[in-house]
Amino acid sequence: MLQIEVLVAEIGSTTTVVNAFTDLEGAYPRFLGQGQAPTSVAQGDVTIGLRQAVADLERNLGEAITWRTMLASSSAAGGLRMSVHGLVYDMTARAAREAALGAGAVLGLITAGELKPHDLEALKQQKPNIILLAGGVDYGESATVLANARHLAELQLSAPIIYAGNRAAQGEFVAIMQAAQLSYHVVDNVYPAIDELNVEPARRVIQQVFEEHIVHAAGMEKIRQMVTGQILPTPGAVLLAAQLLYEDIGDLLIIDVGGATTDVHSVTPGSDEINRLLLHPEPLAKRTVEGDLGVYVNAPHVAARIDSSVLSARVGAGVDNLLANWPPIPSSEEERRLLEELTKEAVQTALERHAGRLKQLYGPHGRATIAEGRDLSNVRYVIGTGGPLTQLAQAKQLLSATLAKPAKQALLPKGPVEILIDKHYNLAALGVLANGYPQAARYLMRASLGI
Repeated sequence: MLQIEVLVAEIGSTTTVVNAFTDLEGAYPRFLGQGQAPTSVAQGDVTIGLRQAVADLERNLGEAITWRTMLASSSAAGGLRMSVHGLVYDMTARAAREAALGAGAVLGLITAGELKPHDLEALKQQKPNIILLAGGVDYGESATVLANARHLAELQLSAPIIYAGNRAAQGEFVAIMQAAQLSYHVVDNVYPAIDELNVEPARRVIQQVFEEHIVHAAGMEKIRQMVTGQILPTPGAVLLAAQLLYEDIGDLLIIDVGGATTDVHSVTPGSDEINRLLLHPEPLAKRTVEGDLGVYVNAPHVAARIDSSVLSARVGAGVDNLLANWPPIPSSEEERRLLEELTKEAVQTALERHAGRLKQLYGPHGRATIAEGRDLSNVRYVIGTGGPLTQLAQAKQLLSATLAKPAKQALLPKGPVEILIDKHYNLAALGVLANGYPQAARYLMRASLGI
């Protein structure tokens, strides 16, 4: 029986992965191996897939295992579903959006201004796990955020409400929530002053609240009993890994292609040149999620974005037939070729959506150049992770080709870029591990990336 020090379970929308680690407090931490199995939400119990992933790990290691500690992240059953509400879209609503996405959320509704009846109806239909309420700089406008607090109180939704708005209105918000007997949390303002973002306090509390309420997937209550410590949203774990890695190697970009979404994470302050042109501030660590670009759940949608004749010529088989029986883990040569084409399209589109743009504005003083969105020009490392990019033989070439054909005016890396692949497919697991073992997580990230 092999004793594992820490087993990290990643329960994804498509695949459940377990990673085994040992010697984490020594000079040379070790990654022992990995097991995978399809996630079993459809079977009514995600622990079925977890047990199958552990059995796969045992086959890979050649012996039965036991473990001292299990840690976990999850994006099963839709992951962390949130709505965010602010005062002005390009200010407080946008800041709240950055906080939610960075924590690992999938956003169903973003509003600015006072909530309208159709917004409230949408909230009832979407049933978010968490609601993030922002609005007003500190000691500025407070009427809108308090009106929204009253509207949310009247809805009586079960989702906890996190308040990250005007500091001066905190007391009134608390009174409204207590009178309505709703679950709530108060954190620092995500937009405390004009052109100032403060998203990290909200991110931390979102992840804590997610873990407290993670019984939305069948069987997750059993996993909660098995796990030591906090269950993180998987995308949030990847961003934690990215932030830790940034401290070691500098400005970086991570592209994570998954079964349901393609996520792009970047940690970079941007260039001085572009920062002078930015209309709105950007956080140091940013995540965007593309819910239409997964290569399993959304494979037909991604395929429809590609010219059908080109796709058929490259795959060499009936694409419609392959998609009709599309497995979570492709095995045949035709399936692998189709996966590569879907991954190319997902990477290209997600990167273009993540990157900012230069724009030309015309005013009374003539033409002016401004920048909007994420400046990636100083990025020097591009990292591929997720099932497809860690399994495809041509993953590095795929990423290199994508970076070589940027969209017009896109703020993509300017200088030489080193492309790295998360060959052990454990970046999310190492983000989870970093909570208790940051030095070991750094060492193991470098080992997986080959740096």
